[in-house]
Amino acid sequence: MKRLLLTLSAVWLLSSSLLATEPQKFSPEKFQADLEQFITQEAGLTSEESTKFFPLYREMQQKQRVIYKQMKELGKNKPSDEASCRKAVERRDELELEQIRLHQNYHKQFLRVIPASKVYEVLRAEARFHRRAFKNWGNPPHKHQPRK
Repeated sequence: MKRLLLTLSAVWLLSSSLLATEPQKFSPEKFQADLEQFITQEAGLTSEESTKFFPLYREMQQKQRVIYKQMKELGKNKPSDEASCRKAVERRDELELEQIRLHQNYHKQFLRVIPASKVYEVLRAEARFHRRAFKNWGNPPHKHQPRK
């Protein structure tokens, strides 16, 4: 009996220490669920409002990802000449304006399904959630090193 208790204790200690040191993998589904729960609570959305709001919100996020991906691709390789650099800068400006128009369009749609005060709180909650998520993200911030 004593040996069984010691064995179980050792297994428990070993498994708990392994779980504590194992790095957590990012789960987009969990991130999305946590975001939606946070927004719902912070903005005080009812279940009916959430049902109307979140499909639009997810649709907006999908379209945002397309724009972010285009911006990322644009920034991967530095153009080799002045004309190409100009085109890259202009394309980035176009994408940023497209992103602003996207937000504006969806904000108008949000206002049709939930009160303006709650849309305002949703936007604030979303910003707070992302700041906290970024702040708590695994890697410590790097000190800025000027380019040479």
